[in-house]
Amino acid sequence: MSDLDRYLNAATRDNTRRSYRAAIEHFEVSWGGFLPATGDSVARYLVAHAGVLAVNTLKLRLSALAQWHTSQGFPDPTKAPVVRKVLKGIRAVHPAQEKQAEPLQLKHLEQVVASLEVEAKEATRTHDQPRLLRAKRDSALILLGFWRGFRSDELCRLDIEHVRATPGAGISIYLPRSKTDRDNLGKTYHTPALLRLCPVQAYSEWLCASALVRGPVFRGIDRWGNLGEEGLHPNSVIPLLRQALARAGIPAEQYTSHSLRRGFATWAHRSGWDLKSLMSYVGWSDMKSAMRYVETTPFLGMTLATQPLL
Repeated sequence: MSDLDRYLNAATRDNTRRSYRAAIEHFEVSWGGFLPATGDSVARYLVAHAGVLAVNTLKLRLSALAQWHTSQGFPDPTKAPVVRKVLKGIRAVHPAQEKQAEPLQLKHLEQVVASLEVEAKEATRTHDQPRLLRAKRDSALILLGFWRGFRSDELCRLDIEHVRATPGAGISIYLPRSKTDRDNLGKTYHTPALLRLCPVQAYSEWLCASALVRGPVFRGIDRWGNLGEEGLHPNSVIPLLRQALARAGIPAEQYTSHSLRRGFATWAHRSGWDLKSLMSYVGWSDMKSAMRYVETTPFLGMTLATQPLL
């Protein structure tokens, strides 16, 4: 690979590249479309999958087709008026409420962390090293994910070299890139130590138990307690979280990795954080993105209004 190809390849995120590749394959192989495409053929493709694929999925397919054509030097067929009009019609005929992950409430965070602490103590008593490692890892991942509002891919890309934890003070985490960091400038995030449910303590205990000194923070653990060399895959965070919640006696089907981020945003909003402070802390660049994560209730203000002032 030439230096030019290497830099061009680095300009597109791996997840985006995989999604676009799958979208192009679906258009060509599954549906039988031809590339380069015309506006009419793209419109027919949309019609063929209207009501079957979500509107957001169709928009992703259009983005992939647009990127393929522009990168190959062809006119972009997705800009044709017929394509835009068909997509607008699909949105009107097949309206769908965006599915949101269940926010992890603070009481459930307390419950699952307490359950993991019990597991760790039992594992220590029975000398069950694999179980101890999983309990410490899961506790650190859940607490960091909640209090820092990280996405699953951000948690899975954390490197020990980029984390500075000071017990009783706080933790700083450097991410070389993230979804909102379009220019790959990198950003450092800070979180204070807490008296309970402390992400700093959980992180320190995980490193102590695992004896890790470099590389990915969160890794797979086999049945014998051996740690993987690579970081966890983002897709593994959902089953990890659901299994921990289920063992704590919490119905887990509605929870995803976004539940940690939504849980923190909801807690912060109800605790009186203004939206600007919340956006700055989590890293959102626009209000629309932030509001998708905040679980609001119209009765909150009514509840506060009924409380005595003194």
